[in-house]
Amino acid sequence: MTREGQSEADRWLEQARNDLRDARGVAEKLSSHALACYLSQQAAEKALKALLLAHGNEPWGHSVGLLLNEAAAFGDVPAEVARAAVLDAYYIPTRYPNGLPGGVADDVYGPEDSAETIALAEAVVRFVSEAIAALGAGDE
Repeated sequence: MTREGQSEADRWLEQARNDLRDARGVAEKLSSHALACYLSQQAAEKALKALLLAHGNEPWGHSVGLLLNEAAAFGDVPAEVARAAVLDAYYIPTRYPNGLPGGVADDVYGPEDSAETIALAEAVVRFVSEAIAALGAGDE
């Protein structure tokens, strides 16, 4: 991994961790479960982009599922991490009322949703953190 790739990967991974922290906070303190679901999707997306950057790729797009497919080219993706592809379902409807059949996101998403999405994002961030650390260890 190049020094530039490492630096950019670190920035993306740090932002993923921040989004995950914020997802936990808004779910617990504000009961804003729609926002927590969206931030969980963002955390997983940014973490996967960090992994791809660490491998010298230029990630594009917002689909966790597609980013997981790209990441699989560099090694096995555990089943608990691959399940995070469902986070794509939280990218639009958690933010835009026309992404839902009726009502608004805060009427649709509850504590169970935010708990599930946060757990999925945690699995992705943990997996990516370990994978990037292993890449760095290989450079020594």
